[in-house]
Amino acid sequence: MRRFAALYTALDATTSTRDKLDALIAYFRTVPPEDAAWASYFLAGGKPRQSVPTRLLVEIARERAGLPEWLFDESYEVVGDLAETIAHVLPPVGRTTELGLAQWIEDRLLPLRGAAPETLRERLTAWWDELDWSGRFLLTKLIGGGFRVGVARQLVVRALADVAGVDHKLIAQRMVGWTDSRQTPDAARYLRLVAPALQASTHDGDAHAAHEPLRADLATQVHAGDAGLPYPFFLAHPLQDEPSSLGARGDWLVEWKWDGIRAQLVKRAGCVWLWSRGEDLITDRFPEIEALGRALPDGYVIDGEILAWAPGAAVPLPFAQLQPRITRKTLTKKVLADYPATFVAYDLLEAQGEDLRTTPLEARRAWLERLAWPDVLGASAAAEVAARPLRLSPLVTAAEAPDWSALAALREESRERGVEGLMLKGRESLYGVGRTKTAGAWWKWKIDPYAVDAVLLYAQPGHGRRASLYTDFTFAVWDEAGGVRTLVPFAKAYSGLTDAEMREVDAIVRKTTVEKFGPVRSLRPTLVFEIGFEGIQASGRHKSGVAVRFPRMLRWRTDKSIEDADTLATLKGFIKG
Repeated sequence: MRRFAALYTALDATTSTRDKLDALIAYFRTVPPEDAAWASYFLAGGKPRQSVPTRLLVEIARERAGLPEWLFDESYEVVGDLAETIAHVLPPVGRTTELGLAQWIEDRLLPLRGAAPETLRERLTAWWDELDWSGRFLLTKLIGGGFRVGVARQLVVRALADVAGVDHKLIAQRMVGWTDSRQTPDAARYLRLVAPALQASTHDGDAHAAHEPLRADLATQVHAGDAGLPYPFFLAHPLQDEPSSLGARGDWLVEWKWDGIRAQLVKRAGCVWLWSRGEDLITDRFPEIEALGRALPDGYVIDGEILAWAPGAAVPLPFAQLQPRITRKTLTKKVLADYPATFVAYDLLEAQGEDLRTTPLEARRAWLERLAWPDVLGASAAAEVAARPLRLSPLVTAAEAPDWSALAALREESRERGVEGLMLKGRESLYGVGRTKTAGAWWKWKIDPYAVDAVLLYAQPGHGRRASLYTDFTFAVWDEAGGVRTLVPFAKAYSGLTDAEMREVDAIVRKTTVEKFGPVRSLRPTLVFEIGFEGIQASGRHKSGVAVRFPRMLRWRTDKSIEDADTLATLKGFIKG
């Protein structure tokens, strides 16, 4: 635990990618595999479940610190982070322990769930006395379920690849499904993760050679019982330049960019798995798509997008219509009917058990288009697939848009079509790992976001290195109903400003505070920001009557007064229909 706490502190203390990578490499080179297994799980995005209710956690910490409730609350308000507050107010360390991370998690933290309050009080008090400040901070984050660290998963992949001495793409492939909570991290799994690359026949000098170890390694995973694992997702780059910089229009396959859940549908060994890009297994959330997979023969993996799409509709429903399929504990017939799901397929990664990732996209696409035909599936299976919620992502043909200018004009129709823009994929591109250009690039050519000028109304502290700053904001627009102008909150955002701007806004927040509600401050309205978002729909759950998707701060409008901010009517005007 001590070494993982030191790593956590080091990662949180810097924004340098090189420094973060060096810290990760040093950690993984020195800790035993059972500790490395849990560390890589958490750093790659695995979430610890809350094992102690927050109210009880605060009560135990306050009693151990000997503080009255009001003083603890004041301390929490100043610090802004519960785990940091607890680490500050606890008395000095009584003794030390050298228990490793795996022992802490498996022997101590996991058995906490469901324990009686007196047992929790006895154990937490004893454990806090064994740890220094950083250890207490980390322990409290883990038991409270609030562990987050400022390191990208790809950086963890690079560090493990350096330690293992293998290509990072191989580590990325092995880490697919790594954070699945149903598989406990252990030394054996970690050692398989960083094992030497398997040898396979290669073809010197071509792009296919780099994939041969991946093919051999994946085959071993499948034979070892991980048959349901998807492939690492290939990600697109945002297109910043004019599309004409990519060369001839004819070299590119063009599709619409869907706004849904990126997923891979896997059919192997008579079973079906549906994986999200975040490596969550979501098969049970979409039974109609699972049924579609069952109609496929073994050895097929399709890459695509899950969309909310009503039968017979010309365009998909807003992304928010998918959320009940993820959040509801029970999928009733009504939920399935009210929030219909469709799988829009745009790539074929495996067919008849053969890995197709080194096959050019144009050929993979042609195979995908034939998938529902009788010569591939057989007549009965083809009919069954045709009846299922499967759509082929249509290509924008040369007849529709023969050149880049025609594509730009067509792209302006994106919102009417319920999409985010266009995807540009090289005809000869292979299916790479992550966001890379070595296999041939994919580009996402998105339309500009919706944007309104809004007033900063509430603020609360951030997390990690921003825990002492007010960085999480609530924004409002003017509601002019009844002839009286009032500010109505509609969105929360925390990204889009530089560190310097964040510090400047934090100072203003402290000066303009009107009321305090725990860690939240109500402000005298003085600041205007341009808020961008990807989608909007009517919502009865929000006071404003709208819900926006992916809100973020585009810029601080120092040139505008609060009276110049936009209205609720302007915001609602973006809603289709």
